[in-house]
Amino acid sequence: MAGMAHPSASDDRSGPVSYWLRDDAPVQHPPLDADGIADVLVVGAGFTGLWTALALTDTDPTLRVVVLEAETVAFGASGRNGGFCEASLTHGLANGIRHFPDELERLEAEGIDNLRGLVAFTREHGIDCDLEETGSLSVADQAHQVDEFRAWVDEAARWGEHLQLMDRAAVQAEVHSPLWQAGLYRPPGRDVLLDPAKLCRGLARVARERGIRIHERTRVGRLERVAGGVVTTTVGGRRIRSDHVVVATSAYSAWLRRLDSLFVPVYDYVLVSEALTPEQRTAIGWERRQGLTDANNQFHYFRLTADDRILWGGYDAIHYFGSRVDPELDRRPATFRRLEAQFLRAFPQLDGLSFPYRWGGAIDTTTRFTVTFGQTMGGRVSYALGYTGLGVGASRWAGGVVRDLILRPDEDRLRLRIVQRPPIPFPPEPLRSLTVDVVRHELDRADRNEGRRSVLLRTLDALGIGFDS
Repeated sequence: MAGMAHPSASDDRSGPVSYWLRDDAPVQHPPLDADGIADVLVVGAGFTGLWTALALTDTDPTLRVVVLEAETVAFGASGRNGGFCEASLTHGLANGIRHFPDELERLEAEGIDNLRGLVAFTREHGIDCDLEETGSLSVADQAHQVDEFRAWVDEAARWGEHLQLMDRAAVQAEVHSPLWQAGLYRPPGRDVLLDPAKLCRGLARVARERGIRIHERTRVGRLERVAGGVVTTTVGGRRIRSDHVVVATSAYSAWLRRLDSLFVPVYDYVLVSEALTPEQRTAIGWERRQGLTDANNQFHYFRLTADDRILWGGYDAIHYFGSRVDPELDRRPATFRRLEAQFLRAFPQLDGLSFPYRWGGAIDTTTRFTVTFGQTMGGRVSYALGYTGLGVGASRWAGGVVRDLILRPDEDRLRLRIVQRPPIPFPPEPLRSLTVDVVRHELDRADRNEGRRSVLLRTLDALGIGFDS
């Protein structure tokens, strides 16, 4: 039917965890099959856990570090995101101005250094993760956003971020869509595109080469404080005694009750198309291959993959009652259909394009949209979580912070407020779900009302809290 994308068998609940995890044959890490001892035990083999393990061994190569993963390396958000890797540690400059204006100059500098370090690490260690330094493009698809873009160019410049404003003709010439009314182009230097699963598996390889032990299919059941350390017990009954434990399970962290109020797991959904033909590729322009986002509250993010497919995700940000995280929630046909329809409004020239890959995954969201840190059990257990969708780059920096909490407690950056002060907690159920649903409704209403924010949203803005993905 005209105006509808070609239906896909992937509308059912089968299929790979994500396009990135579709067919590669990763190294198998054996489950933990015996009790043991470690200096540091890391729970979670995603970006946060692996970057932390690597940072620890950068500082002290003699450390015995063990990583336990409930599923497989990159199973969670680290293998399901869109592959946008940004320098920002504060979920974007605007959010940094709102929450950390007095620290922002330093946080911006550390974020740029961190991104450079990430790129250098991939090159030094031969990690082929299809990394592209393309710059990024934010597009306005509503008239009121054009004036907001114009004002933001000047504001961002005051903080050292230089953007190029593109008018309607220029942005539509750049990426051919009838929807775009303006664009903000950010040159390379503050973001890259990459294949997140290849990066995460590359980190695991480097970790193994350093002697870090990784055990997949090993779910942690509980932590117990003992004299001089912590005993970690798996659901299979194996025990590891360690001096320190790092909890790096992001949206899957409700198992540690202390963390439950710090974040909500929000499901985000993604499509990836079949490979474009040369004619389709020409029809959309996009020669500079930038990562794109639109400027709505309920926004889309989209990019080209290394093999010239289009990844299109976002818009719906779904919180399930009780902060439920479950594999059956990874597929949401209603959202997939909505994303396809929205894609065709943006790119009507690609009518008939099919989307054989579609998936979802949980994002760990805090009320201030940034990572938060902490320690418990007398400083023996450290954690970092809450990237709110921008953790591909920030997780490397966070791993260094956790390393400092354990090995270098006098490090100056540990006194930053982003490290020391937690975000305002989320309320318990049923108020939690009610609050999230109301805020989502108000954000959608603002998008349909020329960006005008309700009294509720303005109040939350003043308090510095909100809900995002």
